[in-house]
Amino acid sequence: MLVNGHADPSPSNFSSIKCGSMRWWAKREAAAACPFCLLAQNLPAGGTSTLLYQSSRLGLRYSNGLLQVTMNDEDEKVVAFQDRNPSAYRHYLVIPKEHIPTVKQLCKGEEHYALVQHMLKTGDTLMHRDAPAAVEYRFGFHRPPFNSVNHLHLHCMALPFHSRWRAFKYLPLGRWGGYIDANELLQKLDVG
Repeated sequence: MLVNGHADPSPSNFSSIKCGSMRWWAKREAAAACPFCLLAQNLPAGGTSTLLYQSSRLGLRYSNGLLQVTMNDEDEKVVAFQDRNPSAYRHYLVIPKEHIPTVKQLCKGEEHYALVQHMLKTGDTLMHRDAPAAVEYRFGFHRPPFNSVNHLHLHCMALPFHSRWRAFKYLPLGRWGGYIDANELLQKLDVG
């Protein structure tokens, strides 16, 4: 059901974001191969990290297998850094240190609600710090099959977009996936 041109955010329409399950060994193997997990575990506080990683499907700067990232913020739950190919005036990614592949693995309840809320708060703080005069801020997640890295990551953008094509990547496509606004995701995860 569509509400104002978007998927109905009510709990009865929760099917688009299902609580996925992974066996413990599959989760461990996925985390070991995940470039964002490597970053979260090896990024020095307040600096630039260069990691050896053999993949071209990264969302980060890499050269001959070397990955380079400048961290913007970190705490016990999340790491934030600049997107390697920014779509907007300012474009950061906030990732949880825990390996969660996509929004489909988030479960309705306090734990994941609190995590997404913390990611949003971190991103909002960065945007207001680094782009206080932005026209608009956007916060959201890509949903499969439109996610480029299988590690949950919040896109935090200070608009305007660099081009109309870049803006197209951040449109919600209803039940087909696309992009989901962080506040809409929080509504779907809320138990109250």
